[in-house]
Amino acid sequence: MIEDEKSLNFIEEIVEEDLRNGTHDGRVLTRFPPEPNGYLHIGHAKSICLNFGLAQKYNGTTNLRFDDTNPVTEDTEYVESIKKDIQWLGFQWAEELYTSDYFETLYQYAVKLIQHDLAYVDDSTAEEIAAAKGTPTEPGVPTPYRSRSIEENLTLFQEMRDGKYKDGEKVLRAKIDLANPNMHLRDPLLYRIKHAHHHRTGDTWCIYPMYDFAHGQSDSIEKITHSVCTLEFIPHRPLYDWLIEKLEIFPSHQYEFARLNMTYTVMSKRKLLQLVTEGHVESWDDPRMPTISAFRRRGYTPASIRNFCERIGVQKRENMIDFSLLEFCIREDLNKTAWRRMAVLDPIKLIITNYPDGQVEELVGENNPEVEGGEGSRAIPFSKELWIEREDFMEEPPKKFFRLGPGLSVRLKHGYIVECHDFKKDDNGNVTEIHCTYAPNSKSGEDTSGLKVKGTIHWVSVAHAKKAEVRLYDRLFQVENPAAEEDFKACINPDSLHVIENAYIEPDLADAVPGKGYQFIRMGYFTLDTKSTPEHLVFNRTVALKDSWAKEVKKG
Repeated sequence: MIEDEKSLNFIEEIVEEDLRNGTHDGRVLTRFPPEPNGYLHIGHAKSICLNFGLAQKYNGTTNLRFDDTNPVTEDTEYVESIKKDIQWLGFQWAEELYTSDYFETLYQYAVKLIQHDLAYVDDSTAEEIAAAKGTPTEPGVPTPYRSRSIEENLTLFQEMRDGKYKDGEKVLRAKIDLANPNMHLRDPLLYRIKHAHHHRTGDTWCIYPMYDFAHGQSDSIEKITHSVCTLEFIPHRPLYDWLIEKLEIFPSHQYEFARLNMTYTVMSKRKLLQLVTEGHVESWDDPRMPTISAFRRRGYTPASIRNFCERIGVQKRENMIDFSLLEFCIREDLNKTAWRRMAVLDPIKLIITNYPDGQVEELVGENNPEVEGGEGSRAIPFSKELWIEREDFMEEPPKKFFRLGPGLSVRLKHGYIVECHDFKKDDNGNVTEIHCTYAPNSKSGEDTSGLKVKGTIHWVSVAHAKKAEVRLYDRLFQVENPAAEEDFKACINPDSLHVIENAYIEPDLADAVPGKGYQFIRMGYFTLDTKSTPEHLVFNRTVALKDSWAKEVKKG
């Protein structure tokens, strides 16, 4: 059933109009065509959600087609990572295809253009071709090779395929209009020579089609009904249509939407590759990167990213999306799904002096109090000696400090009310131990003490706690639009990663698995790192409980 048009984006309106008119026999077939030269980033997630989402909404299908026309930069590693990312986001393609599947067909298309005097082999250098194209206000001029005969062009193009010429020695160009206001129609390149090993076809080919030639024709071969691209391809659309018209093949059509631009990050694969190769980040899936694999490793959920893409919508104009919106989406999701656990990141020892030596109790804590039934519960060992956060104690607390200090009382989460009566310092004046007494009849859920406290703090039992490394990630860049800066790497946030080597966590967290979200009570949302081991547990902070950057902006 077609929904109310008021809720449709402009591409959905086009699809519904086509369905009403019976265009393409009522079919909807989209495609996602990544080049396997890097890992997918959050901008690709928007395109994935749009293409696969359109097909799902209108009972169509989506092809995954790898645009593998540049053997120098492409790799099977990237192919596998792309497939994993799409499936993780919750989508499945109808067919897995490669532009290289069509190399012979594309070659024959090029031959057809030559036979109709619509393409020619040019021996000019890249610099000579660029100069001859003119400027947006001045027409181009033909190179000496534009007047070659059809027979000569056919021979030279075959020799290019046979490997007779070196890289850059010749190219195949479309013969269109050197005075056209659209620079993309001034005899654009269709084929170039590249003697490089291809990850699928090996050394079978030494000529490769340009994107503008391969894209539309691949769409046509697959009978794609709605070819959705980003706005930068608007000037390329006339060439897309020209080639399909001249080749007299299935009339796929291109539609453009605004790409995702997000604050405090860069979306260029070239820039992301620089960050990796120059060691500014650990890898493509470093949790500070904007790649889908990095968000997965950091603990983002597929639902949160799909929700983010739905919230930002599909626009015709470029705009900048605030990173805080993505963080809001993951907080919203994890609040409903993450299990609550206690972890102490900056530990100081608390000793309950009147608690029996050697006694251990098992307290009970809900896994998720936001969900009816709490998603079950877990046992939390409680004993005489506990770790608490150092910031939860002050030697000389101000009036509105509702945690621990001399004479102050707090409730221990899921446990008892304790009152501080003493503390110890080392030779440097640092507090090393806090001594408290507890009220035995103040246990959570069974409290008959009549005591009232305003603060609750988290803790872990010293005897039962597991040690873990905790990584606190923040935004990789300090400025909103690093891509606009002269040197984007100069904007890297030096505090984007803070490693805590000796945190203490509930023993239950020793069984954590990557991808499962946990709220470390009062600390934020975390997940187990994919490279964690049972001997060395590592947790990554997905997102803080609140948006600290919004406060910084207000201060500024």
